[in-house]
Amino acid sequence: MHLEIKNLVKYYKRDFPIIKKLNFSVKKGNIISFIGESGSGKTTFLKCISGLEKINSGSILLNGKILNNENVFVKPQKRKIGFIFQDYPLFPHLNLEENILFNIDKDFKNNFKNMLLLTNLEELIDRYPHELSGGEQQRACIARALIREPELLLMDEPFSNLDSQIKESIKEAIYKIIRKTHTTTILVTHDINDCLNISDKILVFKAGVLQQYDNPRKMYCEPANCYCAKILGDLNKIIIKNKNFYVRPENLEVVKKSDFEVVIDKCIFQGKDYKIKCFYNNEVWYFNSTKQFNKSEKIYLNFSEKDLLFFDYLCEDYFNQ
Repeated sequence: MHLEIKNLVKYYKRDFPIIKKLNFSVKKGNIISFIGESGSGKTTFLKCISGLEKINSGSILLNGKILNNENVFVKPQKRKIGFIFQDYPLFPHLNLEENILFNIDKDFKNNFKNMLLLTNLEELIDRYPHELSGGEQQRACIARALIREPELLLMDEPFSNLDSQIKESIKEAIYKIIRKTHTTTILVTHDINDCLNISDKILVFKAGVLQQYDNPRKMYCEPANCYCAKILGDLNKIIIKNKNFYVRPENLEVVKKSDFEVVIDKCIFQGKDYKIKCFYNNEVWYFNSTKQFNKSEKIYLNFSEKDLLFFDYLCEDYFNQ
């Protein structure tokens, strides 16, 4: 494996660990999305990998080299890791070329022209950060990170400050660059679409504990627990034979007659279809439809048994929060 995390523990106070014995590995060239609620330890974990934070126990290995364990600590500048933040930390007094080449080893300077082509920044090398758009600044940060040929790229909410009108095009451009350079990447994000669309695997984190680590399809269709299920999308609760089951909105279909009569509450237009909010036996349900329905209208929904999700009783407290 290219990156190996073994029994990693991180705390500031021993009785309140932020990361509890984390174990997982990443293949070379894979993109891993790291998701979890705020305060779950995602950013702290990235800092541990990059060397900005020391771990308390366990080990971090990258490309077969120990970066951190009980006896070894490789300084951040000695780790072959690129780090991209959400706030584009470019030096305001340096132009784009100087920012990209800042403090770079001469061995990597030959990568400059190719990196400009990859990031489409050839015409902007004389501009200063205040003369660049948010997307251009983020592409400059990508160029600055990848020109050093990192063995691992860490991205912490890199698109959260981008204008929504350009966010998708910038994301697509950056992901193409990552794939083309075959750069192993860990992305911390709150955007579930990013996780499902571009990740080779998704890692779900809660209260310092890894909940599930798998490919997007299995994460979404076969979640390990209710937390993983809920964090990746809406769920509708159905009681069958005194057991609680759940079904995704896209697995509900409108039919002429069924045992599941619902009352329409709201239609939310999403561009090509509607997200419909309705009520079934006092439970809020959601489903998707190309047709608009009227408030208080009664219709019937149905689903396939194979699409039902079941979790143990311990999950009920989570859903009732």
